[in-house]
Amino acid sequence: MTNSDLSIGDVAERTGVPIATLRMWESRHEFPTPTRLPSGHRRYSEADCELIERVAADREAGYSLPSAIERARATAAEPEPSIYAALRRRRGDLMPYLLPKSTLMAISHAIEDECSARAVRPIMFGAFQRERFYRHAEKRWREFAHEADLAVVFADFPKRQDPPGAPIELPVERSEPMAREWALVCDGADYSACLSARERAGQDDVEDASRLFEALWSVEGSVVREGSRLALALAARAAPELADGVAKRLSESASGTGNTVAMATALTNRIVAYVGDGRLMPEGEPPASAGA
Repeated sequence: MTNSDLSIGDVAERTGVPIATLRMWESRHEFPTPTRLPSGHRRYSEADCELIERVAADREAGYSLPSAIERARATAAEPEPSIYAALRRRRGDLMPYLLPKSTLMAISHAIEDECSARAVRPIMFGAFQRERFYRHAEKRWREFAHEADLAVVFADFPKRQDPPGAPIELPVERSEPMAREWALVCDGADYSACLSARERAGQDDVEDASRLFEALWSVEGSVVREGSRLALALAARAAPELADGVAKRLSESASGTGNTVAMATALTNRIVAYVGDGRLMPEGEPPASAGA
């Protein structure tokens, strides 16, 4: 048995926390966050056991359950270096698709439009790979930032910048996994959606609009919340204070984000409209949305 092959029964035996309690914690607080096999079965790691034991100890010391979980998350190991890889590993039930950049543009615009129209004070993250792509989308994202509780963008910026009335710009080294990733997260109380993708290697000679990405997207609250936590952990490496205002909010369950069927239908309609329009990325121009 490897350190990521522990069943919920194994975890209960090792930590002393009953199975029913572990399931309640996950249902109400999305903690712990086990890996999901394609069958939907949970699998835990030794690190998960350590966090569970830490929460149990804090509960005995008098902390409330939400406070104990927040403390455990804040003291966890180094953040995941890749949003896409972490979501794929933790949510084996998600189906990735191989999509060209032009299709990711349609999905990104659709998520942005739905977020702008429906989300109230969302938390937003965008990964653009290159600064030049973000600059083309900056005006649009400045509008998002005015309506968001927090807006952060990642790209190969030369340094961190906090321009007034705009998203916080955080640099990503080209050697980091995030330099190959495309991400968009809109996490609101009444609307949430996320897109996460990783560029296939060996595409230097491929036309920009045809570059291929392994991608997944979802409007399921727990998936989006997981994406938010992953992005915030990455952001907190360079700017720890960013977690102060939203960490408690992201520690809570995301189960009340609305009718996922209706949200998925509305988002899909927008995606189809953008794909059918075919004018998102004229030849020679960079994209005006999150991603590369």
